[in-house]
Amino acid sequence: MSQLDADLTRHYAFTDVETAVSAAMNTLDSAGAELALKDLAGLDQFHVGGLDASLKLAQLADFKAGDHVLDVGGGLGGTARLLAREYSCDVTVLDLMESYCRVGEMLTARTNLASHVHFEQGNALDMPFADQSFDAVWTQHSSMNIADKQGLYTQIHRVLRHGGTLVMHEVMAGTVQPVQFPVMWARDASMSFLIPPDALQTLLIQTGFQVQNWEDISEQSLTWLEARAANQQRTGANMNSLGLHLLLGSDLGTLLSNLLLNLREGRIRLIQTVLHRL
Repeated sequence: MSQLDADLTRHYAFTDVETAVSAAMNTLDSAGAELALKDLAGLDQFHVGGLDASLKLAQLADFKAGDHVLDVGGGLGGTARLLAREYSCDVTVLDLMESYCRVGEMLTARTNLASHVHFEQGNALDMPFADQSFDAVWTQHSSMNIADKQGLYTQIHRVLRHGGTLVMHEVMAGTVQPVQFPVMWARDASMSFLIPPDALQTLLIQTGFQVQNWEDISEQSLTWLEARAANQQRTGANMNSLGLHLLLGSDLGTLLSNLLLNLREGRIRLIQTVLHRL
């Protein structure tokens, strides 16, 4: 394991994630019954905008029943389960964190979607899939920890069929630098690799993608984050609830505040985009 991978493991799983999530699951009234996606959204929609952002992006992508989708950096599988439930897609989650894959399998079983959502532990720069294996690739806040952007999008291009769809919702570098740390994806600059939106678009086009939709959603994201931060300050974190504190720890409020600060000051931007593989 590289030093960066070890640092990311400590960041995203500060404690025993499986034990923490299982304990929180035991507090639910459902007592083993099938869970709805909204029951898990506070934990498994690990990105700005939450469940609503995933729903809006999926609408832009125009998925079809039976589509084979790869969710790169899909974490606990929240979006994968959404695509399976709402669009009848078969989704493979690729994530670096083995513990996230195990927890994701447990949550998927509890939502009765195990036949449509599968987890693969692996590195996005060396994907364990054959060429043109997928109809669509989805990435949502998964590229910030990857320095080799060319390698990432080359791999995505390789596993995506001709004419297939790349769907992205990502954090980009703003015009003001540097980013103020710690933030949700990194404790310090050694773990963070952001590029400006125009540089990303150029790279994607050069790699063999055609842009269908490209939107800067920073203002909408700022509004959502302000409401989220206000609620966090008002209520605090219930350590027995299903929330991101189970993954990132009790300083979630600090990480959220810095994320909000960076967006307000133009240090980061958020984009959503749909592209097609040429």
